[in-house]
Amino acid sequence: MTFEEIKQGEETYIMHTYGRFPIALDHGKGATLWDTEGKKYIDLTSGIGVNSLGHDNDALTTAISEQAHKLMHACNLYYTEPMVQAAKKLVDAAGMGKIFFANSGAEANEGMIKLARKYSFDKYGEGRNKIITLKQSFHGRTVTTLKATGQDKFHQYFFPFTEGFDYAAANDIEDMKRKIDGTTCAVMMEMIQGEGGVLPLDKEFVQATAEFCKEKDILLLIDEVQTGIGRTGSLFCYEQYGVQPNIISMAKGLGGGVPIGAVMADKKCQDVLGAGTHGTTFGGNPLCCAAANTVLDIVNKPEFLKSVQEKGEYLKKEILAIGSPKVKTVRGMGLMLGIVVDKDERAAMVSQLMEKGVLVLTAGTEAIRLLPPLVITKEEMDEAIAAMREVF
Repeated sequence: MTFEEIKQGEETYIMHTYGRFPIALDHGKGATLWDTEGKKYIDLTSGIGVNSLGHDNDALTTAISEQAHKLMHACNLYYTEPMVQAAKKLVDAAGMGKIFFANSGAEANEGMIKLARKYSFDKYGEGRNKIITLKQSFHGRTVTTLKATGQDKFHQYFFPFTEGFDYAAANDIEDMKRKIDGTTCAVMMEMIQGEGGVLPLDKEFVQATAEFCKEKDILLLIDEVQTGIGRTGSLFCYEQYGVQPNIISMAKGLGGGVPIGAVMADKKCQDVLGAGTHGTTFGGNPLCCAAANTVLDIVNKPEFLKSVQEKGEYLKKEILAIGSPKVKTVRGMGLMLGIVVDKDERAAMVSQLMEKGVLVLTAGTEAIRLLPPLVITKEEMDEAIAAMREVF
């Protein structure tokens, strides 16, 4: 199909919930993409952090193909090997207890919320169910995870929202302590607020919150949907903050492109959700777990994670070296970076970069967000930086 045919088909048959750029992507290799017209792009988006191993990764496509020939799906009434293998790799790597597989980040966060509330209900009874999240946070698009999101612009249209959430200011431990009361069961945080503008939390704030939660038997929930699976230079971002959460959610990069999410609990919480209390048809799907196994085998190695840190530092250094007054700073960790620019110029910059063959994202009101594949090469980064030099 031509670009115009694809565009017309989208206009006719697909709900207009997205503002799309005038590009129809066709195929890719590594961190490089081509559209249906044959134009080449350096991909600094990786499908909003999903394509962790880039495009057309040989190990990943082989694993998916082999598993598709064996068993693509089985319901959770039966055991499957890929699910158990992926569970062991994640639990062992994080030093946690047990895991539940889901299909997306929002679903993983829903599971994390349910688990936290049931832990409190089982131990303390009714009335202790409030969850504190942070202002500028983002946790998903379901009715519950929208309410968990600490941004007023998302709390529209879909009333009534799920109750039981309050919002503390990021990096303000006194505000956090004020918001926590006798009805609170958990605190839920992203270590870097991705959609909020690529805003890393202060280490001291995270550690003080974790300590306060521990004193009060309030569960610490870490949303690693965007920051997890090597994105920031460690398997999970919380590792760089020196805390141990009770529950972790993950998704995006875990499957390298296929839909998979997960909720992982420590030993205190690992048996809270018993038979019949939670479920999902596609969770633990053999095809998705085979993909996750391949991603974990590649990503969770010290040399690979170190390369992510080095690539992030290189990108940050080279962007700042452009010396443009249009670039205020570059923030973030690993290959999750936000270039802070004037909000009135950002849209034009994104379009100009796209015209020059570089795909980027936005976040918050002033950040150009970079989430390139973790396997991006120096040559691909240099190509992107050359285009930025012209635009900035």
